[in-house]
Amino acid sequence: MTAFAALHVPGSPLLLPNVWEFGAAAFLSAQGFPALGTTSLGVSAAEGEPDGAPSSKDATVRLARRLTGLDALISVDLADGFSDDPGAVGALAAELAEAGVAGINLEDALGDPALHAAKIAAAKERAPGLFVNARTDTHWLGEPDIEAAIERSRSYVDAGADGVFVPGVAGPADVERLVKATAKPLNLLFLPGKVTVAGLADLGVARISLGSLPYRMALAATLRTVEAVRDGAELPLTPPSYDDVAALLPEAR
Repeated sequence: MTAFAALHVPGSPLLLPNVWEFGAAAFLSAQGFPALGTTSLGVSAAEGEPDGAPSSKDATVRLARRLTGLDALISVDLADGFSDDPGAVGALAAELAEAGVAGINLEDALGDPALHAAKIAAAKERAPGLFVNARTDTHWLGEPDIEAAIERSRSYVDAGADGVFVPGVAGPADVERLVKATAKPLNLLFLPGKVTVAGLADLGVARISLGSLPYRMALAATLRTVEAVRDGAELPLTPPSYDDVAALLPEAR
């Protein structure tokens, strides 16, 4: 079992913050978070590209290479693998594993499950030690269907997935069914107001991702800060100092 896989403990889930640039990742790593993921929305938006677009692949790989220098295990959100060719997805997985990445996330976007299973199998063949988190979008992009989620998840586990991610699921009964049906670490997305870390832990969840939430909160904090300065109000948060941030950068080490 790899160090990253060992962090996926049912009942004591890994809280995985998702980042979009080096500074945020370095700051979280310095606070002691043992693992970080990237967010396809944040990385793509930072490049001025649509979420998960093939044009964001190079930026994703560049960021991943930078992040592996941090004192944290890194999982990379690859959207659909940036390709419909399982061989290309396998090659990308191998490239990231060689760079020191601990895991990847691959989403099916409700496409052909057989094709997604082939991508997973190719990734595991080319990079056996890489933790492949298989995401199905039954509850994120389609009509919530727990049976479809279980069916897709099982097919991805059969293809070699190390974990299953079903964003959008929140109901305790559905969570429990997924935990029992997949027999692999279950990853869920934190949904503010709908779930809690403690509640998901009690249901046997092994990983909780924050997805694009930190990036979107950063946008909100930016707006609140500018508005506060404009209106002569108190700043909404106390930021780290310039020197604190500068100390996180590689040149300062």
